[in-house]
Amino acid sequence: MANQIPLVEYLELGDQPHLKAHECTSCGARYFDRRNACAGCSGTEFTPVVVPDEGVVKAFSIVTFAAPGVPVPFVSAIIDCGGTSVRGNVINCEPSPEVVHLGMPVRLATYVLGTDDNGVEAIGFGYEPAN
Repeated sequence: MANQIPLVEYLELGDQPHLKAHECTSCGARYFDRRNACAGCSGTEFTPVVVPDEGVVKAFSIVTFAAPGVPVPFVSAIIDCGGTSVRGNVINCEPSPEVVHLGMPVRLATYVLGTDDNGVEAIGFGYEPAN
């Protein structure tokens, strides 16, 4: 098996890939990137939490124009994962309004973005239809 590295530090790989957030111990706000202080309450203590792997599409856009080399169309979405908002693409389905819809149940999925000369795979994440 090839060595793998996650594209973002909050993606945990392994037998059951998942996302990890930093939760403010004062108000419960969650952030994916490191914080010195909470934007909601100015608290300075955070604890790591696992974000649920399943969620629902709360907002989405079908992107038809992108930077050179980025395949289009694709679906960019905001997913509600048990109260945590996650920005990610909806993958493994047709990028059309007939398929993707608000309230659509989805689950976390990982995929290989590329492999370097040493055989190390870069792993990204998205959300695929849960049905």
